[in-house]
Amino acid sequence: MPIIVQKYGGTSVGGTKRIRNVARRIVAAENDGNEVVAVVSAMGNSTDDLLKMAHEISADPPERELDMLLSTGERVSVALLAMAIHELGSTAISLSGNQAGIQTNTVHTKARITGIETRRLIEELESGKIVLVAGFQGVSPEEDVTTLGRGGSDTTAVALAAALAARECEIYTDVDGVYSADPRIVPGARKLDEISYGEMLEMAATGAAVLMLRSVEYAQKYGVPLHVRSSFSDKPGTWVRKEDEDMEKAVVSAVTHKTDESKLTLLRVPDRPGVAATVFGALAEQNVNVDMIIQNVSEQGTTDISFTVNQPDLPAAQKALDAISGDMGVAYLIGEQMGKVSIIGAGMKSYPGVAAKMFRTLADAGINIEMISTSSIKVSCVIERAKVEQAVKVLHAAFNLGQTG
Repeated sequence: MPIIVQKYGGTSVGGTKRIRNVARRIVAAENDGNEVVAVVSAMGNSTDDLLKMAHEISADPPERELDMLLSTGERVSVALLAMAIHELGSTAISLSGNQAGIQTNTVHTKARITGIETRRLIEELESGKIVLVAGFQGVSPEEDVTTLGRGGSDTTAVALAAALAARECEIYTDVDGVYSADPRIVPGARKLDEISYGEMLEMAATGAAVLMLRSVEYAQKYGVPLHVRSSFSDKPGTWVRKEDEDMEKAVVSAVTHKTDESKLTLLRVPDRPGVAATVFGALAEQNVNVDMIIQNVSEQGTTDISFTVNQPDLPAAQKALDAISGDMGVAYLIGEQMGKVSIIGAGMKSYPGVAAKMFRTLADAGINIEMISTSSIKVSCVIERAKVEQAVKVLHAAFNLGQTG
């Protein structure tokens, strides 16, 4: 029988009634002739509740203990879901990330999967069981519990699908697919029937919260077809897969946004070889992911370097810069109230004038651009955080991405 992997987000299992609904969906997939592995997130807001308690105890909780704490949310979900499946007359077994053979590196709270030992998973499937895996977690070489970062259950699911050579990986969430913009901001946003891995990578990296970036990277690397759909509906969702000749190559497919950007600017940095390596090496040691980087033209032997990081990474970025700025003799500025708006489209690489249209649209709306980053299928602009929603709306309209477009 073919193996399918399903992933259910926190909203999908946000209470016992919804857990029973998920159980029925999983059993239906089994009855359709599939071997089913389901990855489950923590219920509702339970991860946020655990984080809140941790910070009530400690202003800076040890990351190892934070992982031990946060990993419990998913274990609650899979155990309850296994009970619900048993009530429906099927057999299921719940496994922690460790029990499922998910191996990671040693970086707590942001671990990366290094391998999956599938022996037990295959044994349980061959014995006729539905296998339920706690998402978001694994085990390090030191046998410590690790977590994969927010949204890590997506990565768990795709990695399992790749390791088990699954036919597909279904990502169930509270929306019925990937949209041309956030429907909460643009009510007329259009659901996309399919999208390429490359476009989805850019969307995930620039703020589309429907899939975690690393899960899309994994899917592209191993060729895992993804089907993003709602756990509250049987309607088809959005397929994410390899680009082919039959796939529509829209000039612009979507507008994405982020409102948690911080901009840091190093002032009067010595313009000599090795300085940038020192700066960004220090940030890497603190596990800070840097997004956009701009270096100004050198004047009198110095230059300014600006870059952006996610707001949660700002304290670690400051720690890294504090450690090196004194020795380098430089100061730095922080702009916290920043956001980012992006346009993404596979057809952009063969259609000139897209960036110019984006810049003109923002200018006409009175929105100032502070930084720009491009790829062959993406243009991103850092702007004032308060202007992000307006920017999304005017760009979505300018590129005619709505349901009637």
